Amino acid sequence: MTYEFEGKTEKEAIEMAVNELGLERDQFDVEILETQKNSIFKKGYVKIRVHTLDDNDNGSNWVNEASEEKHSRLVADPLPQGEFEQKLIEFIKTVVEKMGYDVKVEVSYREEKKLGIRLDSSYSSILIGRKGKNLDALQLLANIYAGRLGHEEVRVILDTENYRIRREETLVRLAYTTADKVRQSHNSILLEPMNPFERRLIHTTLNDIPDVETKSEGEGVFKQVRVLYKGIR
Repeated sequence: MTYEFEGKTEKEAIEMAVNELGLERDQFDVEILETQKNSIFKKGYVKIRVHTLDDNDNGSNWVNEASEEKHSRLVADPLPQGEFEQKLIEFIKTVVEKMGYDVKVEVSYREEKKLGIRLDSSYSSILIGRKGKNLDALQLLANIYAGRLGHEEVRVILDTENYRIRREETLVRLAYTTADKVRQSHNSILLEPMNPFERRLIHTTLNDIPDVETKSEGEGVFKQVRVLYKGIR
């Protein structure tokens, strides 16, 4: 299920969600909907949407989450450990090969309730697809299969050629470039449709720029972020 909260800061809004829903922080995902800086005439606020992990979306809220804790990860034993990992890797390998592409599937990292899977293939660009959509689709299938194996609590993150990290760096550059254009033109710019993780990255990247604000627009999972000029009051 999804809920919306508003606080003076993102931290305060998240704390409100924790207290009101009675959940631990790792039991839900956060999407920033809108930010407003403090000014003489308006008080600042951050509006968030909370996606609880019982949304039964089989992983759609987990897309592109691979980079969130990349600095703290340890390299894992690439070989599958246990029946679950073995079946999951075989499933992913079978799906890709039925698509007509060779692939080597290994474990890249293991965390509590999170499993990173690396795909090595001479067709990596095709597996990634335009803006990662093929990789996201494969990841969704992997999470559905993990659920059918009785491991709904495990988030499966697929990556190849370090696409997840490269995509994050590209979005950060896009955010700053767009902010500069908005500040120069004083006109708003609507970015391409993005999943919740990507939108949150745009929001948080521009959160500290005083004369620019962001808000999400649209319906469904893939909404667009609008970057607006508000000036310094």
